[in-house]
Amino acid sequence: MTADAAELRGTVSNEQGAVENAVIYAIPLGSPPAASAAEAIIDQVDKLYTPFVSALRAGTTVKFPNKDNIKHHLYSVSKAKSFERPLYTGQKAAPVVFDKQGEVTLGCNIHDWMIAHILVLDTPYTKVTDKTGQAVISDMPAGTYAVRVWHPGMKGKKKAAKNPRTVTLAAAAVEIDFKIRLRPKSRWWREKPADADKNYADDERNSTGN
Repeated sequence: MTADAAELRGTVSNEQGAVENAVIYAIPLGSPPAASAAEAIIDQVDKLYTPFVSALRAGTTVKFPNKDNIKHHLYSVSKAKSFERPLYTGQKAAPVVFDKQGEVTLGCNIHDWMIAHILVLDTPYTKVTDKTGQAVISDMPAGTYAVRVWHPGMKGKKKAAKNPRTVTLAAAAVEIDFKIRLRPKSRWWREKPADADKNYADDERNSTGN
C-alpha cells in the first residue's frame, strides 16, 4: 500500500457467525476511476466452479477453463449476462465480457450442483470475504465512499443497495461491520453429491476424443 493510499477493512456476519463469500464494495462519491482492461478466471475443477463468488468491474473479460477430464456445459440466463458455452473441455470456450452491472448466476447443464455467482459493478474497489467473514480492500485513494455489502443468499438486497454506509478514508485504515440475514442455503448453493465421481462415468465417455 502506498503512503497516500487508504485501506478499508470489512467484516460480515449473521446470527450464526461469520459469513463467507460476501462482497464488500466501495463506490467513490464523485467520478469513478477510469476503467482499464481487466481479465479474470473462473475455473472448473473437480466438478465445481471456483471461486464460488466473484466481484468484477463492468467490462471485465472472463475465461472459464475446464480443468476436469470431462465435459462441462457452462451457461447463464441472468439479465445482466445471458450466454452459453456448450460441451467442452480444456481451454476451448471463448471468453465472456461482462459489460453490464448486476448479478449473474452460472450453472452447468450436466452437473446440476455446479453453481457460481458473479456481481458486476462499476468500481474496482471490491473484495470477497473469507471464512472468517473478513475482507480488506487496499490501495484506495483517500476520499469519501458509499460502501455496500452483497451476498447471493442475502435477504433485503434492494434495501441494502439503496442504503449504503458513507465512509471517509484517509491514511489510517477504516473498519466497517455488516450484519446480514441469509435465505436458506438451498436457494443459492448446491451440495456436490458424495457419489458424484462414481456416478458420472458417462461424462468420461462423452469427453473422449477432446
